[in-house]
Amino acid sequence: MEKPANRSKPRPPLVVAARFSSPAVWLLLLILVALLGLYFTTGPVNRSLVTYGFFHQQLADGNVSEVTIYGQDLYGKFKKPPADPAWTGGATSAPRLKENFLVVLAPMVGEELNKLLIDQGVKYDIRKTSDGTAMLVLSYLGVTVLLMLGMWFVFRRTRDQVMGSGGILGGFSKSPAKRYEASAQRIAFADVAGLEGVKNDLQEVVEFLKNPEKFQRLGGRIPKGTLLMGPPGTGKTLLAKAVAGEAGVPFFSINGSEFIQMFVGVGASRVRDMFKTAKDASPCILFIDEIDAVGRIRGAGLGGGHDEREQTLNQILSEMDGFSPSESVIVLAATNRPDVLDPALLRPGRFDRHVTVDRPNLAGRLAIFKVHTRDVPLAPDVDLERFAQGTIGLTGADIRNLVNEAALGATRADKNMVDNEDFEHARDKVLMGPKREEVLSGKEKHMTAYHEAGHALLAWLVPGGGKLHKVTIIPRGRGLGVTQLVPEEERLNVSEGELHSRLAIMLGGRAAEKLVFGEYSAGAEDDLKRATQLARRMVTHWGMSERLGPIAFRTGEEHPFLGKEMAEPREFSEHTAQVIDEEVARILQEAAQRAHDVLARDRAKLELVATNLIERELLTEREVEELIGPATRLAETNGHLPRPAAPEPSAL
Repeated sequence: MEKPANRSKPRPPLVVAARFSSPAVWLLLLILVALLGLYFTTGPVNRSLVTYGFFHQQLADGNVSEVTIYGQDLYGKFKKPPADPAWTGGATSAPRLKENFLVVLAPMVGEELNKLLIDQGVKYDIRKTSDGTAMLVLSYLGVTVLLMLGMWFVFRRTRDQVMGSGGILGGFSKSPAKRYEASAQRIAFADVAGLEGVKNDLQEVVEFLKNPEKFQRLGGRIPKGTLLMGPPGTGKTLLAKAVAGEAGVPFFSINGSEFIQMFVGVGASRVRDMFKTAKDASPCILFIDEIDAVGRIRGAGLGGGHDEREQTLNQILSEMDGFSPSESVIVLAATNRPDVLDPALLRPGRFDRHVTVDRPNLAGRLAIFKVHTRDVPLAPDVDLERFAQGTIGLTGADIRNLVNEAALGATRADKNMVDNEDFEHARDKVLMGPKREEVLSGKEKHMTAYHEAGHALLAWLVPGGGKLHKVTIIPRGRGLGVTQLVPEEERLNVSEGELHSRLAIMLGGRAAEKLVFGEYSAGAEDDLKRATQLARRMVTHWGMSERLGPIAFRTGEEHPFLGKEMAEPREFSEHTAQVIDEEVARILQEAAQRAHDVLARDRAKLELVATNLIERELLTEREVEELIGPATRLAETNGHLPRPAAPEPSAL
């Protein structure tokens, strides 16, 4: 939030601290330190240090012109610099001492030295040495006082900043929410493609903000909060901005993690400041993104919870209860984890309305494609409706990324327009992952080709598993090969027969390896993991086991808090757990046997698809149809009626 400038007169300690830290003062301090260093620096400067015996000999030889005595130090000058007595070479090349010299006198040479100097006619001067003890003590005291004053100013200023509103620590208690005015970059519902049902639900919020008296006339109360729930990338933040844009009111945005700081109580202070600012600017929208970062269930975790986060959540609950019916402030929040939110946050009176923002349907995806391609020059061969049909399960953010990848690919190829090939490459990159640099060869290439051919042939023949789009042995993402399946229609539910078909397709690559090479490879690790997870959900969540019956078994895997999971007892016995494991193993073994039987029955088609994969490395749906004919869909479905499609795209 923007805060008004502080026009009050600053307090004197802060002014003194500012003057104390000015560049001129620091320059004077440096000069003072340099002068003190020069004053206390002792020792010969451009002089030769000689012994008293050598000096006595030069004095007797008449080679000393003048001396000055400071206590025990004698500073003198030679008439002619003599040879260095420490040198042991020939006399002709002996190095010379400096003209000025220094001698440290013994304590008992006073009278004898004076007589010798007078006899030789040397000009000398005896000066009284100054005692530097007082200066040294003053210097030490001065430095100590300066350090203490500096520390006092720093602590005083820090205390004032924490208690006040400015400075380094003063901003901790202020809300970091950003304000967007209604006139700046206005976003309306027309800018949000698809999600018509969600926009209809939020349209009433817009009416509340535009004309609150209309709803208060008959005693109605404006809802205080609206929670937007949905997968990541479905447009929750964009919808919140569109509500503010449609209503023409200010929009305050903050992320849930911005409340949490290292100091306990800072988050609650920020919440108070944020709601105060919102009330002052009402009517307005207050948007809290990723509210699960601060609104999780209290008291969960190994240590009993996070004290700072729980205090912040308590303050949010208190502020939302404090809203009076006349205050036109609506809190919008977004999360993709509604299951972890505290029940007190979700009750009526706080977040009165829960709006689910799901993945777009066919019409929504087509509208999103049109929105994101408005500024992209498209070639005539681009069919957006076909791509909308082939991107079931993608969110608005995924489609935006797909269009951007297509535009970047066309730019790298120096094209003037984005054509169908660019969109195909972009879709493969988004759904199957980017190409890797590795190149398969030898037995590894053959085994990968048969593995992917097994997946492709099962998808071609077994009903209900999905429609084959592409199969490749070019390494993409984390896999050595990919078989891409797309749903034939949009589905919101799935039957038991379709699930058994999916399991057979997942295990088709492993069955092909065993059928052709007589052994398994480690490349089926991800297939086994996904198949096991699906089979376990069939048994424990969906009651698809005749042996166990219509019972749901909670296994604790959905709990977001380890502490809560450890505290809750398991709801079934060890014997039941053993039966669950046996049923999961039985379902997987039946799916593996079904995959093996189908591939053995059509071994010639398997060999044909695998051979062409080794040669071409990529086969499309049309090319597979040219090789083995149209999809025949075998009648056997493991005792279940065939169903046409899977609810989301998958890559095996």
